[in-house]
Amino acid sequence: MAVKLYKPTTPGRRFASVTDFSVLSKKFKTPKGLIVSKGKKAGRNNTGKITVRHQGGGAKKKIRVVDFSRVDRKDIPGIVKTVEYDPTRTAFISLVFYKDGVKRYILTPQGLKVGDTVIFSDKAEIHPGNRLPFSSIPIATDVHDVELIPGHGGKIARSAGSSLLLQNVEGGYALLKMPSGEIRRVRETCTATIGSMSNPDWMNVRIGKAGRKRHMGWRPQVRG
Repeated sequence: MAVKLYKPTTPGRRFASVTDFSVLSKKFKTPKGLIVSKGKKAGRNNTGKITVRHQGGGAKKKIRVVDFSRVDRKDIPGIVKTVEYDPTRTAFISLVFYKDGVKRYILTPQGLKVGDTVIFSDKAEIHPGNRLPFSSIPIATDVHDVELIPGHGGKIARSAGSSLLLQNVEGGYALLKMPSGEIRRVRETCTATIGSMSNPDWMNVRIGKAGRKRHMGWRPQVRG
């Protein structure tokens, strides 16, 4: 993944850049039940009062339902059919066709390609996209989509380019090094997915103009 630049044909485009989407699959129809509409509140609460300023407008988005736990897919292999853009998150997602016919979206780590096989198992191979409990993951492995409570699904390291480093497993707990340097402790029965999240260059994208920010749902903010 990389950042794509354009010729400076306009003042707004001169300083703008976009994510290179050439690594994504061609247009694929989202399976029914894996996409839902997203309402807009424009920063207002249930009484109509603005509680979060500078929000409103923006392009319409639909939420892709991502499986963060795979708890009911244990020991069932699946094949990655697509790598797709998700308008509601910074990382890419992949559509997985499981052996029993079920289709699910998962977060896409770096190195996962169309045609690869992924599985959630206690004895899975250490390969990007596979999910295991910490008791089965080797020390010094990068992981993402990490559970904090067993069975509750991944809660941290889900954004573009993020990952945690497994430092040790002892006394029934796993020690994880956060990107900030903080050490967190979770139970060794919690699960995580191998690899770092996709689209690591997302943070290097330059918006370029105010209008593009409005498309994202941000309204003007002054310094006064």
